Amino acid sequence: MFAISAAGTDAADPLGQLRAGEWPDPSPGEGWTTVTVRAASLNRHDLWTLRGVVPPHQRLPVVLGSDAAGVDENGEPVLVHSVIGNPEYRGDETLDPDRTVLSEKYDGTFAERVAVPVRNLLPKPSWLSFEEAACLPGSWLTAYRMLFEQAPLKPGDTVLVQGAGGGVSTALVALAAAGGFRVWVTGSTEERRRRAERLGADASFPPGTRLPRRVDAVMETVGEATLAHSLRSVRSGGHIVVSGATTGATPRIDLTHVFYRQLTLTGCTLGTREHLARLLRFCAEHRLAPEVDRVLPLSRAAVGFRAMAEGNVFGKVVFTV
Repeated sequence: MFAISAAGTDAADPLGQLRAGEWPDPSPGEGWTTVTVRAASLNRHDLWTLRGVVPPHQRLPVVLGSDAAGVDENGEPVLVHSVIGNPEYRGDETLDPDRTVLSEKYDGTFAERVAVPVRNLLPKPSWLSFEEAACLPGSWLTAYRMLFEQAPLKPGDTVLVQGAGGGVSTALVALAAAGGFRVWVTGSTEERRRRAERLGADASFPPGTRLPRRVDAVMETVGEATLAHSLRSVRSGGHIVVSGATTGATPRIDLTHVFYRQLTLTGCTLGTREHLARLLRFCAEHRLAPEVDRVLPLSRAAVGFRAMAEGNVFGKVVFTV
């Protein structure tokens, strides 16, 4: 079958490790099945893999991609939940010590077919295209959990989303607006800020701007470039939820803000199958669809990777198979 894989890692030239070509067909074991992929979305996780920011269990070479929508062995349209843990683990599967994500220990979704545990399949929402649905299991799942699970927010609260344009940030804006929050967003350009407002943001600001007032929670995916601003911008007793570090993972932190104003800094990585099911119900109730920047055939995946690496993406990049 045709697949897009990582041959190795290279921090200086990550795209030089990208490969397109033939790959062995998946051989699902007991409790696993094969999905014929119709669409798969690109995540920064895929770029990090090429750069060498990988977990200890990372296998190379490996088929990239963690999110997909496709057709199961019975011909039913399905979504693929990417988190794979020990089936005997009880509790939040994202905290399972054996937890992995497709494209780490197991081949990912940038292929004609992918093997996954049967329990990782959910019905594809009928009102979404395969391309739109493929965006939900990663960026949108993370955004949903950040807003509705990791911070004690209530309708009417003000949420700051740092960095307009990424897959998680565009999902945060749409989900927060639908959830009844006041949504503020920062963006590096006027165009990106205006587009965020069209997605549902109530106001937008250049990075680092002193806000009209402090917010109840900050949704942080940018990292080094914005975390100091996030600490200054959240109210006393407020929450900062972190799910990424696009601009770097080792920011300098003024701990005075944290202890004196009793802030809570919380991490978030993806979500459980149940979280994904809740997200699907929420999207159905509000008829939400992901913002798709561009759709490319899988054979042109390198174009999408380059656009993400250069920061020329607003929303999600999706590959069709």
